[in-house]
Amino acid sequence: MSNKQYTASSIQSLEGIEHVRLRPSMYIGDVGARGLHHLVYEVVDNSIDEALAGYCDTIEVTIHTSNAVSVRDNGRGIPVDLHDKEQKSALEVVMTKIGAGGKFDKDSYKVSGGLHGVGVSCVNALSTSLVAKVYRDGKIYEQHYAKGRALENVKEVGTTDYRGTEIYFQPDDTIFNELVYSYDTLATRLRELSFLNKGIKIYLTDERIKNEDGTIPTEEFYSEGGLKEFVEYIDGNRESIMKSVIFMEGERDNIPVEVAMHYNTTFTENLHSYVNNINTHEGGTHLAGFRRALTRTLKKYADEKGIPQKEKVEITGDDFREGLTAVISVKVMEPQFEGQTKTKLGNSDVSGAVDKIVGEMLTNFLEENPGEANLIVQKVVLAAKARQAAKKAREMVQRKSPMGGSGLPGKLSDCTSKDPAESEIFLVEGDSAGGTAKSGRNRHFQAILPLRGKILNVEKSMLHKVYDNEEIKNIYTALGVSVGTEEDAKALNLNKLRYHKIVIMTDADIDGSHISTLILTFFFRYMKELIEHGYVYIASPPLYLVRKGKKEVYCWNDKEREEVTLQLAPDGKGVEVQRYKGLGEMKAEQLWDTTLNPQNRILKQITIENLVDADNTFSMLMGDEVPPRRDFIEKNAVYANIDA
Repeated sequence: MSNKQYTASSIQSLEGIEHVRLRPSMYIGDVGARGLHHLVYEVVDNSIDEALAGYCDTIEVTIHTSNAVSVRDNGRGIPVDLHDKEQKSALEVVMTKIGAGGKFDKDSYKVSGGLHGVGVSCVNALSTSLVAKVYRDGKIYEQHYAKGRALENVKEVGTTDYRGTEIYFQPDDTIFNELVYSYDTLATRLRELSFLNKGIKIYLTDERIKNEDGTIPTEEFYSEGGLKEFVEYIDGNRESIMKSVIFMEGERDNIPVEVAMHYNTTFTENLHSYVNNINTHEGGTHLAGFRRALTRTLKKYADEKGIPQKEKVEITGDDFREGLTAVISVKVMEPQFEGQTKTKLGNSDVSGAVDKIVGEMLTNFLEENPGEANLIVQKVVLAAKARQAAKKAREMVQRKSPMGGSGLPGKLSDCTSKDPAESEIFLVEGDSAGGTAKSGRNRHFQAILPLRGKILNVEKSMLHKVYDNEEIKNIYTALGVSVGTEEDAKALNLNKLRYHKIVIMTDADIDGSHISTLILTFFFRYMKELIEHGYVYIASPPLYLVRKGKKEVYCWNDKEREEVTLQLAPDGKGVEVQRYKGLGEMKAEQLWDTTLNPQNRILKQITIENLVDADNTFSMLMGDEVPPRRDFIEKNAVYANIDA
């Protein structure tokens, strides 16, 4: 904790606010739901920075009935005294200047969170109304803003024993096309922050709803164990092979490092990395340092025990990560980000810091816990043997064959276009539906690949079983992607991807949803890059055709069917209702009109908002309990016409 006073002189003003309202997506990503929620994250990040600096332990987030949000913390309170350069209150400088704030002063904040670094001034610019309250030095200060501009000078409005900052803001409805905050989305991020910053209490209150007793619900997010509890949360639906989570913590070259890890009985690798609370889902130097230390340390241990010779198997880095769940969190004073979405850490010194700390502490753990060390090695040996079998199966996937005359699956009805940007492929449930889709499609840009029944549940399958599955081999081959490198057996090469729209099209019932989920699980575990590039969609065929006389109306659910029936005839007389038990029951022209035609169809684009949450969800969906899976699918069946 710095002894230097946190005053107006700590605030550095870097640039103005003019461009934020003109091009908001440059600052917050988009003006949809993601950008809307990012406003909250920017304000909360300021409070987390106060906590990281040692001045705050409580953060309160409230969603108001108007969908405005307020964030209050018990930090030092933003300075309100005069800023020398700007000749305004430091509070007004922070609220109205992009890049202005104490986090640019190393004496005020050693590290700071927030991916874009635009801060609360960006939130101010994109709000029709914002009220900043500062509780400091026994007094309450307040200032009102509209669309990034101060409406008045900072004024003293009372006295208080409290200390901290409170920001209330109403997002601008002329900028955002989504104005309703999702409780679950905010809760997911706040829960994540509580794990990453142990000992901080974060409260989320939603004034839009009430409990049965009339009270307003408030949820507390608090973690005493930090990353250890985070790993336990992530692996809540998996069976562990270890007694407890391995936790490693240390500091090298002024870089604090925390790592928590353990092994489970699955065949997937789940590594989640963070820098200053930012989820670096593209990885970076901290993740490379962890992987290097893990491989070197476990390999040395296995070699000393003579395991490779005894088992007659060659062990590689991939083998050490199968069934591993780990969270790596580092704090870096000046992080350098790169990659497609600027979430890949580039600081070279971080790799060595993580490598040293993990190497030393993991070595100690293995020496002190021979029983669990043996379990890990057994898991690694099993993975190595499976990898060798998977390599042969993967080579079969890659190898050209006469399946379709040109190395393509025989069942694939390809499109004539060779331009991936305009080409679509529909993964269709069953040969009957495939035949209908083939007849109804536009063959210039639409390809059809029928799949036989329910594909393999990859969540419970070893790698070689996945690559040996006929339907999965057909998907790989049809898409034209290659898989596997020396560093990563599941790495995907998209250079020869043949379609930029990959559409999962199944029956409009629970069984169809289950098949969609199986295919999505495969994409998430083995083709995540396709989702991250925005190439994966789910089609939404109608469930009913309601007819009276010559008038026909398609309906996608029971509620629509009931409403249309009443519209056609209040007494229901003369109304015929046809329920499609499968896509194969539809005529080709009906399937084109409702599901294939870009002018009319409804497609749901698959995105990953939060990797940890998505990982947890797929583990839950692919478990043995059917009701949670069915409830989740029904709850999240939201339709949106992305072609409109």
